[in-house]
Amino acid sequence: MPISSLSISHIRNIQQAELTPSSRINVIYGENGSGKTSLLEAIHFLGLTRSFRTSQFKYLVTQDTPQALVFAQLAQGAHAAKPLGVERQTSGDVRIRYDANTIDLAELAGLLPLQVINTDTFDLLEGSPANRRQFIDWGAFYFDPAFIQVWRGFKRVLQQRNSLLKCGKIDPAVRQVWDREFIQYAQRITELRFAYIEQLIPDFEAILAHLFSGAEIRLNFSPGWDQKVPLDELLGAQLERDIRQGYTSAGPQRADLRVKADGISAAERLSRGQKKLVVSALKLAQGTLYHRLSGRPCVYLIDDLPSELDQQHSRLFCEYLEQTTNQCFITCVDPASLRTVWRPETDVAYFKINAGELVQTH
Repeated sequence: MPISSLSISHIRNIQQAELTPSSRINVIYGENGSGKTSLLEAIHFLGLTRSFRTSQFKYLVTQDTPQALVFAQLAQGAHAAKPLGVERQTSGDVRIRYDANTIDLAELAGLLPLQVINTDTFDLLEGSPANRRQFIDWGAFYFDPAFIQVWRGFKRVLQQRNSLLKCGKIDPAVRQVWDREFIQYAQRITELRFAYIEQLIPDFEAILAHLFSGAEIRLNFSPGWDQKVPLDELLGAQLERDIRQGYTSAGPQRADLRVKADGISAAERLSRGQKKLVVSALKLAQGTLYHRLSGRPCVYLIDDLPSELDQQHSRLFCEYLEQTTNQCFITCVDPASLRTVWRPETDVAYFKINAGELVQTH
């Protein structure tokens, strides 16, 4: 559901801002520190009640202000747009209202599927496996409605098993009960992750072929344990070590998505610009697959698109964005770097921001 209007109150240095964005491409430009990324954060807050830059809300809300509020109208095709508002207090209270009804976070995520491409996106290659599991689980959440309940069940069982391990001595009968439930959830969540990655790979390879050349890139999903060994046997064999460590060392909580370039870790093999193209292809592939499965586009928040990319690859990136139906919010310092890359028929809106003040330009 593209955003047809947006009102922002008290997000970092944006005291108050309103805009009517294009349903396709929106370029937000201004000097460093002017509020470009803050505007993207505001949209992220609208979709997930939090920032993509900090886990502490007090740093997102304008200083000395008790709450932040972002309000939008979400387009509904031929039907009238519906209002969505997210308010969060510094005390921690969150209120989400959509079409005059209170909804929860899972419902909100379903309304406004967001994809962020920024410097943190490099963590898909350079960061810990937790970053890549989060990437997989975002897609699996939208890929299969059953995933969220399986994911929650697995987290609950894993937490309980780890609590037992920290106690040291475990009654064998109690351990068997929790191990049996752990294995059931582990197998199911792994099946859903595998199924999602299998669907994602063709889209990733097609997009990468458009953006990137110079190395053969391959994705490989590791479920978190050696599947040649039954998981119940593995849990039993590693029990003493797990008790000493105080946590479960094998299972879906150790899953990873390995990205290799010419058979070598892409994080070690590729240049900075090449890495940006690969991680962007991963994110764009998620949006493409989501649209094919749901019939709905994503909203892309792309921070400083031209950075790390030469003119040719910036143009290729923008060409691909034009081919999709996603709504994109793109920041840059100098709009001249992006003005010549779009086709004349592409609906592109430009907004200049200065010290938190936003104006539409041409």
